[in-house]
Amino acid sequence: MMKRVFIMLMCLCVSASAWSQTPPAVYATVANKFKALYNNNQPDSIFAMFSPEMKASLPLDKFKPTTIQLKSQLGNLTQTDFVKYNAPLAIYKAVFEKATFLLNISLNAQNKLTGLILSPYVESTKSIEIDPSLIESPVQLKNFTGTISGTLTMPKNANGKLPVVLIIAGSGPTDRDGNSPKLGLNGNTYKMLANELGKNGIATVRYDKRMVGQSVSVAKEKEIRFEDYVDDAVGLVKMLSEDDRFSKVIVLGHSEGSLIGLLTIRGQAAKGFISVAGAGRPADQIVMEQVKATQPAFIFDQYKRMQDSLRKGKFTDNIDPKLYPIARPDIQPYLMSWFRYDPIREMKKVKIPTLILQGTTDIQVPVTDAEKLKKANSAATLVIVPGMNHILKEAPADQAQNAATYSQSNLPIKPEVTAAIVDFVKRIN
Repeated sequence: MMKRVFIMLMCLCVSASAWSQTPPAVYATVANKFKALYNNNQPDSIFAMFSPEMKASLPLDKFKPTTIQLKSQLGNLTQTDFVKYNAPLAIYKAVFEKATFLLNISLNAQNKLTGLILSPYVESTKSIEIDPSLIESPVQLKNFTGTISGTLTMPKNANGKLPVVLIIAGSGPTDRDGNSPKLGLNGNTYKMLANELGKNGIATVRYDKRMVGQSVSVAKEKEIRFEDYVDDAVGLVKMLSEDDRFSKVIVLGHSEGSLIGLLTIRGQAAKGFISVAGAGRPADQIVMEQVKATQPAFIFDQYKRMQDSLRKGKFTDNIDPKLYPIARPDIQPYLMSWFRYDPIREMKKVKIPTLILQGTTDIQVPVTDAEKLKKANSAATLVIVPGMNHILKEAPADQAQNAATYSQSNLPIKPEVTAAIVDFVKRIN
């Protein structure tokens, strides 16, 4: 799943009331002071700006190395521009030498820091133009709670039946193009993939997940289960396999979509399966590792207790607000349903041609996961793409520079991805 990057401190919860225009002058003073102290390598002085509660939740011996590591990854903070304010939280656009983030600052009545966090920054959701040789048309699938909305992309002057690839998105509120403002994601990965495959004579269908974009549902968040995403993909495979325009259906799952795809192809008419940046371990292990790597020990301990309870079929209603993005009560039923599946066990069941694609600079899924998937299915084709990150773009191993590509809407996908998929699809009978 896509984790939030470069979290310094967890912010206190803020209300959802309307944002006012300007913060009290003290916020600008604090932001400028933070900038100066950060650039001068003075984490001890930043720590002195904390409220007693902040100091207790994140002691100096934990805050100091985190800040030093952050500086090595991002470089100096060159500029802070005010964005919006809602007491007690002010948000600034923070421009570092190597990346841009949102700097969230909250203060108490004594003007001490009660919250300080870096979150993803996205200029705006920018799309790209499809190649003029292609045509796009809407796709809709009715389910029990609403409608799944997607886009079919194919050559304008198709000669005969075409293969069609169903693209299943990764985790979180990700739309059909591969974008998610809430995750700081604006790479247009799936739209680019549809564009490149279309130019090579391969049709694609990409779609908004349930409760995302134009895929409407009367279901509430707490009612969503992992199997619902599988049902949606199964329905689309059936619909495409019955469409006379297409010669064969290939299922492509990206990230979490890889596991959804593995479950989708069971007993279905799909002729091939493509796993792109798919995990080779159960999701509970991966999320546990991410929480341990990004959160203080006491937050990790609480998450571990919650996850242990899920294994026993029990939910945890009283959860720290810092864990709400990944473990709030309403999404715990989804986590329980997701955690029960093992991608290795599912990969062993696959009987159709399979392609496993993985990049060497993926900061979310390592190459070893792809190797585990390959070991589980010796007949699968494994393609490792040098210098490719999780969203299929050229990116260095440096975490800050790698994460910066997630919001670069025009950065092309790696050509090796297109070449591998085209070759795989055309070899399937």
